[in-house]
Amino acid sequence: MTSADTSTPGHRDEAGDDELPAPESRLAALTLAALLVTGGLMGSVNLLVDGVLREGAGRWAYGATMVTLLVLGASIAARGRVRPQHTFALVLVGDLIYLVVVLCIEDPAHYATPLMLLFPALVAGWFLEVRQLYVHMVVIAAVCLAALWPSYDSPVGLAVQVGVSAVTLDAASLVVSLLRRRVQRLLAATEVLTRLDPLTGLSNRRYLVEQAPRIWRQARRDGTRVAALVLDLDHFKRLNDQFGHAAGDRVLGTVARALQATVRPADVLARTGGEELVVLGLVADAAAQQLAERLRAAVADGRTDDGYGVTASVGLAVARPEDGEDAVAALWRLVDRADAAMYEAKRRGRDRVAVAAVPRARAPHPEETTA
Repeated sequence: MTSADTSTPGHRDEAGDDELPAPESRLAALTLAALLVTGGLMGSVNLLVDGVLREGAGRWAYGATMVTLLVLGASIAARGRVRPQHTFALVLVGDLIYLVVVLCIEDPAHYATPLMLLFPALVAGWFLEVRQLYVHMVVIAAVCLAALWPSYDSPVGLAVQVGVSAVTLDAASLVVSLLRRRVQRLLAATEVLTRLDPLTGLSNRRYLVEQAPRIWRQARRDGTRVAALVLDLDHFKRLNDQFGHAAGDRVLGTVARALQATVRPADVLARTGGEELVVLGLVADAAAQQLAERLRAAVADGRTDDGYGVTASVGLAVARPEDGEDAVAALWRLVDRADAAMYEAKRRGRDRVAVAAVPRARAPHPEETTA
């Protein structure tokens, strides 16, 4: 059975460079743009206050730095996305801009404390990968040393201030980084749960729909057919009524494990309702019915530890995907045909396979517009 892909991978552009996933790329871009513009606007206030900036080249360099921040922020906001390497570069630029600010200010200890580096530190913790984060942490320590050096005559006092500032900023980056990874793990686990049936551990209806486009593309590329098999457990309600729902749940778990051991690795096995399961996969012309018989036999042979078991009626439908058709709509048409065949198997006595006839015309499924 195929497993749900719970990662959120980036994509590659035409040059082959990795990019952040679209939502995170946009978030990184907006965050960086907001910080750059805010820093540029707030820093520009110093241009209007006497005695803060060094006169001459210092004032001009400071003004040019603030303009650069505003231009960078506006361009990133307009673009709306940013690559990981650009995020890394901009964080390092933020570290170095603090050093430029220190060199342009008359009294850095009073007007340019290392806490100004807190903004790039937090951005680094959230958006940078581990190796990039370590580089940033080293740069932070170096920038703090260079910025505070002129303000302290005592090496001991300088070491203490640099240590306190660098450790505080790096600790903030690490905490944010750990928090981000914890959030990502929780989101990944939640995404898995939304695609799984909690009772059987099988995939659910949502995952079946998500996999349809992939299966249809592969079938068109390989020139194979798509088979849908609908399995409905025979007399399952009677078993629940006679032995209780706990026994029924154990039977469902046993059936799920038996089917998981029988389906092929590329097949999608999903529980779509109470005692109804669907298998979706690619088949050669002669293999579909063989697969259906193996699944039927796997259910019939399965037994719980306390001896309960059921049989299954199996409906099989096969289709060859057509160019341009909607995969999800085609999926429901195929499942409808397999479902009708499953009811035919029940009418013939249950515990058997029935094959759907080739349709004469397509009928729209009510879920095609909502699935």
